[in-house]
Amino acid sequence: MNLKKIVDIYRNIFGKESKNLLTVSAPGRINLIGEHTDYNGGFVLPIAIDRNIYMAGAKRNDRIIRIYSIDYDQNVQFDLDSIRFNKEKMWVNYIAGVLKSLLEINADISGADIVFGGDIPEGAGLSSSAALEVATVYFFKILFDLEISSIEMIKLCQKAENKFVGVNCGIMDQFVSMLGEKDHALFLDCKNLSYENILLKLEGFNVVVCNTNLKRELAGSEYNKRRATCEKAVSSLKRFLPQIGMLRDVSIEEFEKYKYVLDKVAQKRCKHVLYENRRVLDAVNALGRNDILEFGRLMNESHKSLKKDYEVSCSELDIMVDIARSINGVIGARMTGGGFGGCTVNIVKKEVLDKFFRAVNKEYEKRTSIKPGIYICNPENGSRRL
Repeated sequence: MNLKKIVDIYRNIFGKESKNLLTVSAPGRINLIGEHTDYNGGFVLPIAIDRNIYMAGAKRNDRIIRIYSIDYDQNVQFDLDSIRFNKEKMWVNYIAGVLKSLLEINADISGADIVFGGDIPEGAGLSSSAALEVATVYFFKILFDLEISSIEMIKLCQKAENKFVGVNCGIMDQFVSMLGEKDHALFLDCKNLSYENILLKLEGFNVVVCNTNLKRELAGSEYNKRRATCEKAVSSLKRFLPQIGMLRDVSIEEFEKYKYVLDKVAQKRCKHVLYENRRVLDAVNALGRNDILEFGRLMNESHKSLKKDYEVSCSELDIMVDIARSINGVIGARMTGGGFGGCTVNIVKKEVLDKFFRAVNKEYEKRTSIKPGIYICNPENGSRRL
């Protein structure tokens, strides 16, 4: 997708000249390590990737929002003063939810004509929804010259997904889509929102994403169940650890001492989150000393934990990981995202990329009867004006 195409589509849809057209982009993300830790106040290490949502538009002199989705080939129109959940066209809700959140903080916005599209595979766990939210809030910030910080915009996007769309996501996806940096991974403390962009030295390696192309039908409901289990576990542990507010506040030593008060399922869920937090810290240290082999080992451990303890993997993800690890030159492979389908992330030596592509394409389809998607993903900048 390029600027000329977006401008041409805008002109065709709205019949307007496009001299003052504002165009922005926001990237998808891949999480290298730190899965299901964000909504527990833990640590994550994602990258913004070179696949984006692109949004273009201009102001109107009324309160009407008109939107055209290039990918869905659908038009939607609504009034800012009567924003309602759209059951037929779910994609609208990510935009409408952000606008509702802006209005709730008394942002001075009015109507707009908008087109958007992108090259982030939908439903793959690469956060196309967060990218759409971030593109929306960034677009309206610039279009209406709003005085609002990046952190405030990130929180508004998360609120839109939690309260309006109804998915209790953490803040990682919106954070890295807004503030990621080219050639860096974003190390984020989801409790206090302190962050650092860490140079990702991948000389001789590529980050490769493999899409299972399995529809993630369980992802939303099971995601909310996992979050509820963790929150309930915190309530139980508070009897012994009154100072804790979220699972992140529990040390591994405290967990091992008091885990007996939790049922077996809650023990497994908490074990994953707490040990995954440690793996993220170890991974950041490994990057600091340019120990990519140790980084890969931690990724492999992460997948095992997500499969056995958090139980959010599936046979297709496990097959994809097994195929990748059978290839000499793949130093780390794990599921990434919410789970129950979606993608794996792999660190692959450049010299074996062709072999990797051939093996994954052939073996995955042979074992699942599904054609995979494979993309080399480079760490890119977050939201930006084009």
